[in-house]
Amino acid sequence: MLQHLYNRRQTPKIGDGVGTTTKLTFEDFVKLPGEPGKHFELDRGELIAEPSPTYLHNRIRFRIARHLDDFVQQHRLGGVTQENDFRLAPDIVRNPDVAFIATGTLNRMDLTRSPIEGVPSLAIEVVSPANSAQDMFTKVHQYLDAGCQAVWVFYPNAKVVVIHDFNGMREVAAPAALEEKRLFGDKAYSLPLTSIFDEDLIK
Repeated sequence: MLQHLYNRRQTPKIGDGVGTTTKLTFEDFVKLPGEPGKHFELDRGELIAEPSPTYLHNRIRFRIARHLDDFVQQHRLGGVTQENDFRLAPDIVRNPDVAFIATGTLNRMDLTRSPIEGVPSLAIEVVSPANSAQDMFTKVHQYLDAGCQAVWVFYPNAKVVVIHDFNGMREVAAPAALEEKRLFGDKAYSLPLTSIFDEDLIK
């Protein structure tokens, strides 16, 4: 039913079939039926569909979320969620693999609705083969432009995480740990990357 809308390379045309891209409103987007094996995002009115993640992708996402959630709950900093839709702008909906929402922001959100109207404090993406560099670049900037304090992009094949925030960009590679000293107030956070990327630990 939605096959012709699934990606930018096959975006439907209107009019005489030349040059004009069909756009979806947010109201159209929220009415889309679910389809097995796909999840949808809205990029400035354009429907984007991504395939279901692999087992390895899910295990990495789970390990990140579990480690971060343990830290957040221990210090009562807010909430951590996985694969929730966030409406970053009127015509932009993104679905980060993991998101941290600080308490003050969490209390202002209607958590009974999806997409969530608002922006997480931290968005985390795990790169899969289906992600192009251009698409990830676009996502990162949309998160930051909407008000995310930071975006962490994990690259499993390279065993590297790239941290994007308003101070710029930095990389951390396994076996080092990702050290974050600003995002969580006065609480320093350390994520050992070996425990995230080690395939022997993931299986």
